[in-house]
Amino acid sequence: MYRMTTRSNAILICLLAAVSITGCSAQPAEGNLHLIDLPEGFKIEIYAEDVPNARSMALGEDGTLYVGSRTAGNVYALLDTNQDNTIDKRITLAMALRQPNGVAVKDGDLYFAEISKVWRIRDIASKLQDNPEKELVFDKLPNDEHHGWKYIAFGPDGKLYVPIGAPCNVCDEEDERYSTITRINDDGTGFEIYAHGVRNTVGFDWHPETGEMWFTDNGRDWLGDDLPPDELNRAPTPGLHFGFPYCHGGEWLDPEYGEGKSCEDYESPVQNLGPHVAALGMTFYTGEMFPAEYRGHVFIAEHGSWNRSTKIGYRVMLVKLDGNRAVSYEPFAEGWLQRGEGVWGRPVDVLQMPDGSLLVSDDYADTIYRISYGE
Repeated sequence: MYRMTTRSNAILICLLAAVSITGCSAQPAEGNLHLIDLPEGFKIEIYAEDVPNARSMALGEDGTLYVGSRTAGNVYALLDTNQDNTIDKRITLAMALRQPNGVAVKDGDLYFAEISKVWRIRDIASKLQDNPEKELVFDKLPNDEHHGWKYIAFGPDGKLYVPIGAPCNVCDEEDERYSTITRINDDGTGFEIYAHGVRNTVGFDWHPETGEMWFTDNGRDWLGDDLPPDELNRAPTPGLHFGFPYCHGGEWLDPEYGEGKSCEDYESPVQNLGPHVAALGMTFYTGEMFPAEYRGHVFIAEHGSWNRSTKIGYRVMLVKLDGNRAVSYEPFAEGWLQRGEGVWGRPVDVLQMPDGSLLVSDDYADTIYRISYGE
């Protein structure tokens, strides 16, 4: 049985030291939830802890939570066996994989992606045991580690969407697969490129009313602290180009690759996000638990900057929309980054639960949080 543990002494040491994001790992969260600022009426609790390098999440029809990882190399199934909104059993479904970040569920089957491969476990609910048999679905993705980890999800068309990040900070590759979002059928056939000019997306969702794809994208590095922004983009049709590596944020031509180009030739973001915030998972909120003013708007997990002189991100943001136009970009949950720039957590993905609560994964604290309202 999976047992919860508390490691408060380690987190205290890290906070007192105001460590960098690489200075202390696998830090506990239970004793530090009071540091998280939320709007009035909301609360945050531990949903699961000791989930090594918890990254992308997907929910099975039976309520099992599937979680990928990156540095841990594992894919997990998490079970709340007594329905008390706390995970009490963890199963390692796959291990020793190459950055298996992305997970998705379709028709009772679990899909997960390594850097260059997509795997499937059929009828996963009947195989909740350590290391069940898996089958290869697709193995023709590039092998680069740089931006090689994948976020995957099934769209309204039933196809599996798989991004292929740029194998660099900034470059213009001849292989047209790079800097794209691609899609395949659930059996691995029908590979095609859906969107171009996408440096590295690690989160996307489909509008609950229009069915259009929206995605986050991480801007390039080494143009200073404040440029370029990360992006929230909308891709209503296939074949659009979102600017990378020529134009960033819909406004700034790249100093290396922008000569002779015009930003007007590419799709502009719906919302420019903070510079270097590492915007990852996103979701449209459609639940009934949160107040009505949150419905139809976008929650984004910002993993946090790694090379900015003053850290930024480490929070969950809310983008409010008026149709397809962003009207605000504001913090919803913050406090994983403390004064003195001590970091004790890094949000990765956001997932709405059937009851309307919001899960947030944290690969730095090895934790998944549950944010609820009015309970």
